[in-house]
Amino acid sequence: MNKTRINLILACMVGIMGFYHPATAQVGVGDFNIDYRSPREFTIGGLTVSGARNFDTQAIILFSGLSVGQKITIPGDQISQAIKNLWKQKLFDNITISISEIKGNEIFLDIGLVERPRLSRYKFEGISKGEAENLREKINLIRGSIVNENLLTNTSNIIEKYFEEKGYLDTEVNISQHPDTLVPNSEYLILDVQKNDKVKIGNITFTGVNDVSEAKLRRALKNTKEKNFFRIWKRSKFIRASYREDLKKITAIYNEMGYRNAKIQNDSVYRNPDGTVGIDIDIYEGNQFYFGNIEWVGNTKYTSSKLSEILGIEKGEIYDQSKFESRLIMSANGGDVSSLYLDDGYLAFQAIPVEKSVQNDTIDVQIKIYEGRQYRINRVIIKGNTKTNDRVVRREIRTKPGDLFSRSDIIRTQRELSQLGYFDPESFGINPVQNDQDGTVDIIYTLAERPSDQIELSGGWGAGSIVGTLGLSFTNFSMRNFFKAGAWDPLPSGDGQRLSIRAQTNGRFFQSYNASFTEPWLGGKKPNSFTVGVQRSIQTNGVTKKQESNGFERQALIITGGSVSLGKRLGWPDDYFQILGGVSYLYYDIQNYRSGNNTGIFALSNGTSNNLSFIFNLSRNSVFDPIYPRYGSNIRLNTKVTLPYSLWDGIDYAGDITDETRYQNAEYYKWKLVAEWYTELAPKLVLMTRSGFGFLGYYNRDKGVSAFERFYLGGSALSGFALDGREIIGLRGYDDLSLSPATGSNIVIKQTMELRYLISPNPSATIFALGFLEAGNTYDGIENFDPFRMYRSAGVGLRIFLPMFGLMGLDYGWRFDDVLLKPSMPRSQFHFTIGMNLGEL
Repeated sequence: MNKTRINLILACMVGIMGFYHPATAQVGVGDFNIDYRSPREFTIGGLTVSGARNFDTQAIILFSGLSVGQKITIPGDQISQAIKNLWKQKLFDNITISISEIKGNEIFLDIGLVERPRLSRYKFEGISKGEAENLREKINLIRGSIVNENLLTNTSNIIEKYFEEKGYLDTEVNISQHPDTLVPNSEYLILDVQKNDKVKIGNITFTGVNDVSEAKLRRALKNTKEKNFFRIWKRSKFIRASYREDLKKITAIYNEMGYRNAKIQNDSVYRNPDGTVGIDIDIYEGNQFYFGNIEWVGNTKYTSSKLSEILGIEKGEIYDQSKFESRLIMSANGGDVSSLYLDDGYLAFQAIPVEKSVQNDTIDVQIKIYEGRQYRINRVIIKGNTKTNDRVVRREIRTKPGDLFSRSDIIRTQRELSQLGYFDPESFGINPVQNDQDGTVDIIYTLAERPSDQIELSGGWGAGSIVGTLGLSFTNFSMRNFFKAGAWDPLPSGDGQRLSIRAQTNGRFFQSYNASFTEPWLGGKKPNSFTVGVQRSIQTNGVTKKQESNGFERQALIITGGSVSLGKRLGWPDDYFQILGGVSYLYYDIQNYRSGNNTGIFALSNGTSNNLSFIFNLSRNSVFDPIYPRYGSNIRLNTKVTLPYSLWDGIDYAGDITDETRYQNAEYYKWKLVAEWYTELAPKLVLMTRSGFGFLGYYNRDKGVSAFERFYLGGSALSGFALDGREIIGLRGYDDLSLSPATGSNIVIKQTMELRYLISPNPSATIFALGFLEAGNTYDGIENFDPFRMYRSAGVGLRIFLPMFGLMGLDYGWRFDDVLLKPSMPRSQFHFTIGMNLGEL
């Protein structure tokens, strides 16, 4: 039997024709005669679906609303409604419902579909590769998705919003569809994006402003700045979301000045004829208010005078709501009223301020205190430490079972765990769970491990020998599991010990080997650190001992040594203080070690020397997050002394003696003082200031300054080998070691200021940019010391922390001062750095 197609349009047309032309009301369609003027009722005997290759047949029938056994009238609304139901799915390009067969009062229907094409691939045009990659993550177009108007519109909107957030308000997106001949019933899309120019802000106009300077309001608009030729750090661009946030800052400015009723009455954003954006902001200032009487109600633990002292707000002060709230419950340094209670176990403490009365410009405030009960810590639960052992984490935790709950102890715990370097500080979680029935609290610390071990690897072939470096630093090592086969995954780890091994070779010319091991909790009960290290280095002119026997002159500097130290965390003046004491021994074997002009590279060029020194270091470190510190300070005094051999060795150092005799036993005292501070100026923006001073002194004027341990300044602090115990200190913008004599100096001073901005806090690649100002100099003798005679420089840089390689950086420095005897030194240069600081200062 031939199939007869009846769709909604045909049914309507025939119905209309029958209404106006009765003679043609009896319409024959195929083998079926249907009288559209006399509707006939049928029972659906069967339903089939054709053309649906990618959809379930039963789902299509369900969407249509038709079902077997259903009574329908032809012509009638059921067929047209079924087609409408399927159209709503936005899955098809064409829909028909056909009569397959009629048996008496039973009708059999077929739903014919033409599916919409599916997405096979897509590409961007008009934008960079990086922008395209970012957009791919946002639009999330999946191969096989149905290409419909919803998909196209949504994609276009996401792209436009992405660029609007970057200041491209006039972005145009054109999405073209093209049949893909390789994949049946599919299309590929070309997303043509024209960003056009960024839209700058031409003018910002304030109205209603009388008591606050417009300059202050403009500064409050942190991310909404007018176009200005001299604007460098914050370019003008209009971003609507940032603009809305900035409007809130204007209101906050007024609130801080006591204008509690100030508000933005109206604001408008419009386009200027030159294409820039104009902004008009109408402000209602209202009256300025002041604090009146402040009354405490409900406090029994502490007196009202004590609470008022901590609050620190006097009657008659400007009514600054933000200052009031920070002193009451939200001080970052813990100097607020709530900290007084929360550090004493009152976990359920609440302070509810109520404006008791407003008389003219004075507001009386009543603060209702709910102290609650004191809570003690029941359980301390650690989660997420998949690598680090529980005991290593617990020994840094300040919240102990049985102690009163303390918010400051939790904050300190967060700092100590961050200092370990094993966990991501951005993922740190704390969840106190109250048990009101027994007055206890469980504290859950959630951690996220991050890689902390580092590797240094480089190598090559040159001058007929291997050139390379291999360094391994395991910061979470476990020596007790060293001989357990199952613990090597890939290395025994989790006990918080540090093991460093490094080997460097330049063939016959240079070889260096050193290793060290640190146990930060010797004995496992107290934070007493123990460190032992050994080293050996050989630097020659390439002449072997065999060649030396044939008449060639061999030059060599061989150093062998070791050190051992013991550190302790102090409890006074506070537990940020640490002391460290130790002993170090270096044996120098120097053989004709001279430079090309036959002068010594340092004070001693032939002979042997013993350098037995005693170390004492005192430091206070309150820095939070060692990778990107935001606040805190790090102050350290390092001293290193030898025995005063000249007091008893019987040598007349004022007489005519050889250098080998003079320096047979190194004799000196050396100290360095370094202080650095971190101040968070804004989210992600940190100011770092550092000041350093070093002095190398002698016991005997006739013996003079030690041949070893001298200071060298300039460059990136990476050049040269610190074979003679020298202190290599960087000063960007100048050549390496260019600001000191060839044999070093005994006094050094350096000042540094860096403005840092965090670009990426990702623990797998922490990145921050910086701008710097620094100055420094070295001096020979206290009589030549002049703190106002320093070499100055400025520049910019970038730092990236990779867990496997540590902190690496690239700086571009510009020097302000000329260096005597170095007229060819470039005015500016790049510097590559490794590590946290450029030298010890």
